[in-house]
Amino acid sequence: MDKALVNGRVMTDRGIEEGLAVRLSQGRIAALGPAAEVASGAETRDLYGGLLLPGFIDIQVNGGGGHLFNDAPTAQTIAAIGRAHRQFGTTGFLPTLISDELSAVEAAIVGARAAIIGGVPGVLGVHIEGPFLNPKRKGIHELGKLRRMDEAAFELLTSLSVGRTLVTLAPETTNPQMIGRLVAAGVVVSAGHTNANYATVRSALDKGLSGFTHLFNAMAPLTSREPGVVGAALEDADSWCSIIVDGHHVDPVVLRVALRCKSHDRFILITDAMPSVGSEATSFVLQGKAIAVRDGVCVDEHGTLAGSDLDMAGAVGNAVRLLGLDLADASRMASRNPAEFLGLGDVMGRIAPGYRADLVLLDDSLKVLDTWIGGADSETGGPKGGRDAAVHG
Repeated sequence: MDKALVNGRVMTDRGIEEGLAVRLSQGRIAALGPAAEVASGAETRDLYGGLLLPGFIDIQVNGGGGHLFNDAPTAQTIAAIGRAHRQFGTTGFLPTLISDELSAVEAAIVGARAAIIGGVPGVLGVHIEGPFLNPKRKGIHELGKLRRMDEAAFELLTSLSVGRTLVTLAPETTNPQMIGRLVAAGVVVSAGHTNANYATVRSALDKGLSGFTHLFNAMAPLTSREPGVVGAALEDADSWCSIIVDGHHVDPVVLRVALRCKSHDRFILITDAMPSVGSEATSFVLQGKAIAVRDGVCVDEHGTLAGSDLDMAGAVGNAVRLLGLDLADASRMASRNPAEFLGLGDVMGRIAPGYRADLVLLDDSLKVLDTWIGGADSETGGPKGGRDAAVHG
């Protein structure tokens, strides 16, 4: 039977609208309009004035719920990570593999394929972050895992066959022609952990590189005589920049400056989340390194940032509070923008007829009350007493 969500404040392309009902049918949004028309003959759910937004899409999720994708890159791990993040409004995500051997990359792709075919809720593909990175900008990535792109890697990165494959690489570890081949094969290519100069990045953009992974972090900065990766990212009008808005990875002032340089519809909120999200863990092990979680920050013994303790509801709340964005812009950065970046903008990321019924219900403090993935309500009816989205992490 069709379902109708009524008495909510609905985030549409025009902003938050009241008095609308959303009709769900066969996993999609069938209609949007006055309750008297849209809800007729459907099973109704009263949202009691809650905020109904498109479900959040997180394109960089290393772990959650105590699980790290690198430790066991399987469909079971992906499902566990998805459950952990769903309670914070994430209805679509890319499990992310940090730099590792090609055998681990293959296992991650096999695991993602199995998860998609097996119907794991929310999984959209896989994000391979490295190992094609610059050692000078490696961050927490293990130096011994890094390598240059070659034909074996190309064959592997183009092998998923279902869903979306996002690859973060340093353009200087390969050449523009290889980037063009990856893009032509359907891979979404993003620059990250790179020390490339402006000219190298510009050549990669001309061949189809379309994103920049966690802007400002682990990349050549903008300086007076060399625009670097950051300069190329902010100058290019069409490419997408993912940002970690936790108050730790990048100073909010710097992000506010970036938002003045480029259209807001080219920024994407990500978490870069680690196993601590959705768990009580205060530490974990990443490729043999002990990582401590303190005050919303994940660091190794040397103080190097190791992903984040951020969830998507927190990212949206921080975008509003720290960056001064209105909720409509923050919502778009967490839903429509990542969907369009992945080439899914015609089916996901909006509350509009024909779109997949991936939704999140929030209260006025932006705490998640409930989620829907493909029209299916969360089994628990939403988290109880979860994190406050209005604080960092």
